[in-house]
Amino acid sequence: MADSSGSNPQSPGFTEKLKSWLCWSWTYICALWFAMVLTMVYVLRSPLKLQETVNAASVFLNTLTPKFYVALTGTSSLISGLILIFEWWYFRKYGTSFIEQVSVSHLRPLLGGVENSSSVGLFSSVNGDTEQRSNVAECKVWRNPLNLFRGAEYSRYTWVTGKEPLTYYDMNLSAQDHQTFFLGDTQQLRPEDSVMQKAWRERNPQARIRAAYQAIELNRECAAAYVLLAEEEATTITEAERLFKQALKSGMELSHCHTYVLSTQYLTLLLITVAFTAGKDTNLVVYIKRRLAMCARKLGRIKEAVKMMRDLMKEFPLLGMLNIHENLLEALLELQAYADVQAVLAKYDDISLPKSATICYTSALLKARAVSDKFSPEAASRRGLSTAEMNAVEAIHRAVEFNPHVPKYLLEMKSLILPPEHILKRGDSEAVAYAFFHLQHWKRAEGALNLLHCTWEGTFRIIPYPLEKGHLFYPYPGCTETADRELLPSFHEVSVYPKKELPFFILFTAGLCSFCAMLAMLTHQFPELMGVFVKAFFSTLFAPLGFFADKMESFMPSCLWHQLANV
Repeated sequence: MADSSGSNPQSPGFTEKLKSWLCWSWTYICALWFAMVLTMVYVLRSPLKLQETVNAASVFLNTLTPKFYVALTGTSSLISGLILIFEWWYFRKYGTSFIEQVSVSHLRPLLGGVENSSSVGLFSSVNGDTEQRSNVAECKVWRNPLNLFRGAEYSRYTWVTGKEPLTYYDMNLSAQDHQTFFLGDTQQLRPEDSVMQKAWRERNPQARIRAAYQAIELNRECAAAYVLLAEEEATTITEAERLFKQALKSGMELSHCHTYVLSTQYLTLLLITVAFTAGKDTNLVVYIKRRLAMCARKLGRIKEAVKMMRDLMKEFPLLGMLNIHENLLEALLELQAYADVQAVLAKYDDISLPKSATICYTSALLKARAVSDKFSPEAASRRGLSTAEMNAVEAIHRAVEFNPHVPKYLLEMKSLILPPEHILKRGDSEAVAYAFFHLQHWKRAEGALNLLHCTWEGTFRIIPYPLEKGHLFYPYPGCTETADRELLPSFHEVSVYPKKELPFFILFTAGLCSFCAMLAMLTHQFPELMGVFVKAFFSTLFAPLGFFADKMESFMPSCLWHQLANV
């Protein structure tokens, strides 16, 4: 059966070969068809009166004044200039050419082309093919471990600048996180949980706050409501800490209450309910304790914050997805406890664990700090790099390969903004979040930024084609720009890697605009000279066609042309 199916001319392999052969021959068929059309036009030039038409058009064009040509070229320059401005704006906003995108989306399928898999939307359905699923996995967004407080920090920025530091997409992801993490299954919600579920989905901050107070009226011990008030209503870190402590107290009392409620009569049902509720309350308690540790860090009680983070990691070791160790690393760097930082890195900078900019760049900082105070580019070029300096340079290259956007923020070549609530690993959003909190630590290490400045661009010589092949990590994902534009506010200029060249149509419209403007100016200034030049140009352009027509007349018998013309 296998042999018979394999020899079947209707098999998929035969069909694919036939399609490929047709695609290969299509170019030559089009060229042959074009040549036949030109031949028929030439043969039928007498019945179609082409010569008379061309002469009449020449007479008409000769009667036109230079002002007409000035207006024509000026209008062409204006239109191409408007197209250029629109193309440039679209490229700056979306990172691609509008004409090219329309051509690929609408014209390419009509010409028999296959849509490139890279043009699939960033958040495609998971029921797509393997390549689509890998694209989505590469561009998965993560909760920012060091995200700021909306009421005490993000809102104050809005009051001062009038700009919104968070995008709707970012806030919507946070709402989904809170619903999943705090509420879980929607079929077993308490009344106050139902109110809070609606509260997280509200777009208006005031509506969210009103819903939180409504949940507190239903249950004075609704910890999720106090969490929302601490995040959104509190205008200072001190006030947010007070509300988080109230939320922690309510959450702990609620957990004890669920443990006490067990009875022998309804043991099975209550065990299921309590296990579910305790899971929700555990997530809530972990979140609250982490935010309390962050409040202590922001209020200057750093040792207390470090202790709280260590206790939290020890109490809930399975919640590594929350990346609490990144909060711990930043607090330890503020204490300048570099030995403790190295101990944390030894545990989490493992080949089997996912990396982050915090892990890679903190490791590079520690190695750079050991040699940066005595590092000199001139001395290094004369005597070569020592072993410690080579280790530091390799650590910097490793960090830059993982996230190439960070150095420009650390070296203050790009302005910083407030970090988003979600980040894309290896993307510009992660670079903003890392540099926002860790720039001070790099400045504190004498000479570390100088070493980074001298060596970071050497990474790109090691990986000349980062989208195709990496050195220490997987190839750089090509979808980061699209996701970062969704996560970062519109007033921020998104960093793009590798740097994109200007699309062809921008260069084409720029050249067309400049050429038409130059023709308009020359025609206005030197009308007679431009007329002579245009006539000489067209006579030279059509000389090969005339030569080809003479050769055909001499090659073919005149009677044959006469008979074809009569037909």
